[in-house]
Amino acid sequence: MMFWIVSVAIALAVAGLLIGALRAARLREVTIANSDIAVYKDQLAEVDRDLARGIVTEAEAEAVRLEVSRRLLEADTRNIEENADQKGQSGIGIVIVVAVVFAGGLGTYALLGAPGYGDLPMKARLAALETARAERPRQVAAEAEVSGQLPRPAAPDAQFLELMERLRAAVAERPSDIQGLTFLAQNEARLGNYSASRAAQEQLIAAKGTDATTLDRMTLVDIMVFATGGYVSPEAEAQLRAVLDEDSNNGAARYYYGLLEAQAGRADRAFAIWARLLENSPPSAPWVPVVRAEIMDVAFAAGITNYQLPPVSALPALSDDDIEAANDMTPQERAEMIQGMVGRLADRLAIEGGPPEDWARLISTLGVLGDTNRARAIAAEAETVFASNASALALIANARQQAGIAE
Repeated sequence: MMFWIVSVAIALAVAGLLIGALRAARLREVTIANSDIAVYKDQLAEVDRDLARGIVTEAEAEAVRLEVSRRLLEADTRNIEENADQKGQSGIGIVIVVAVVFAGGLGTYALLGAPGYGDLPMKARLAALETARAERPRQVAAEAEVSGQLPRPAAPDAQFLELMERLRAAVAERPSDIQGLTFLAQNEARLGNYSASRAAQEQLIAAKGTDATTLDRMTLVDIMVFATGGYVSPEAEAQLRAVLDEDSNNGAARYYYGLLEAQAGRADRAFAIWARLLENSPPSAPWVPVVRAEIMDVAFAAGITNYQLPPVSALPALSDDDIEAANDMTPQERAEMIQGMVGRLADRLAIEGGPPEDWARLISTLGVLGDTNRARAIAAEAETVFASNASALALIANARQQAGIAE
């Protein structure tokens, strides 16, 4: 009810202002009759002045007064008629103004508003978003929804399929076999069996227990998000929380968490996460082009209108075509996006180097994508770079295992 009271009051105020302006304009109008009356009054005054100066006689002055007075009466009659017409037109104008204000307001509300719904304060809206977030689809349901829509790799040869059947049987017999689970997760993804790949990676993390690494969890998140066409499920969120608890600066995890917040309707949180991520990421970081392509829409949804992206010239690995293509990205094209991210990460490590975590992530991801030859070459290069760093070599060894190229 309060909404309607305020709305009607605003509409009346606007109509009042318009009516006042209309009436003021009418009052300022000079009619022909008004102009004639002013002229005739001036003529009567001029006759009196001429008589006082002796220019005309009393008889001549009286004759002029009679003629001017007759014309003055006629002009006054016309003025009364014109004023009546103006009042009628003014009344019609007032009716039109009121009708336009109220009809326009109601029409706009019917088009853009939510007739029939009660007031929804911000606190209630945020609570509704949190409820929707808690009740959003789980991983398996989301995978089923996009089943058949994701890109499929080329059909493998019969020998590879036979080896996969043997691998599945071996893992079924030894469900805690770390190496077998690693190979299974990697090769199921190569076949386009993303749900099976995700299940194998989950089983691998469970088998490792407390020895599961951040790389293991981020590999699982990659598979989960890919398997759902870009959707971050509650299960993926749990893995992201675990990663960020261990490494709050993990760039890939921060990107995915920002994506989760955007999907949950919290553009304000997503913008804060991605804006800081852009500030703290090197230009060639693989998530940078994706964030750049999406952050302006997120900023607009968050009510932030003055945000400016860093100049494109500061990002030599990113072109305007890349940004435009990312804006039109569909779930089916998510695979190509991941390939691009991997390529940019590989380029950056080759040119600038990077921490062992980045090398390990690249090796593991290449394994998931089925590019084992490239994963093996990069692992060998990383072992040379970090030859004197035992902890880094342990990460690379774990990444080799994740990629299925352990030696």
